[in-house]
Amino acid sequence: MKHLISHRGNINGKNPLFENNPHQIMACLKMGLEVEIDVWKIEDQWFLGHDTPQNPIDESFLLQDKLWCHAKNYDALHAMKTLDIHCFWHEKDMVTITSRGFLWAYPGNQPLKETIAVMPELFDDDISQCLGICSDYILKFKENK
Repeated sequence: MKHLISHRGNINGKNPLFENNPHQIMACLKMGLEVEIDVWKIEDQWFLGHDTPQNPIDESFLLQDKLWCHAKNYDALHAMKTLDIHCFWHEKDMVTITSRGFLWAYPGNQPLKETIAVMPELFDDDISQCLGICSDYILKFKENK
């Protein structure tokens, strides 16, 4: 597996208190993981947060390598594309493409060749053909690498 991606900074299960928290994301990056984060832009301010903009961040935070930035509003998507930040937008599409050309598969749609499997543990997905995994339990996948 080429890409082991922590879902919102989770590593051993869903933990809403630490999701999209800049400190937790930095800890994951220091562990050698990649991280999917939920990004908002409201006027000139950037935020992390899944359902709402919660944690303010500086634009420079988004320029770090190994982040997969899920745009949560159009302003975030447009600004990240302009800044060449690795980003994508999806809702319930079977597959979307990231700004760096990766195929990001919606949960439950595996096996799909050369995709990033998102939350494969929810559907016991076959991940044998995937380029990577994005999971709340990414450490389990790292151990089995």
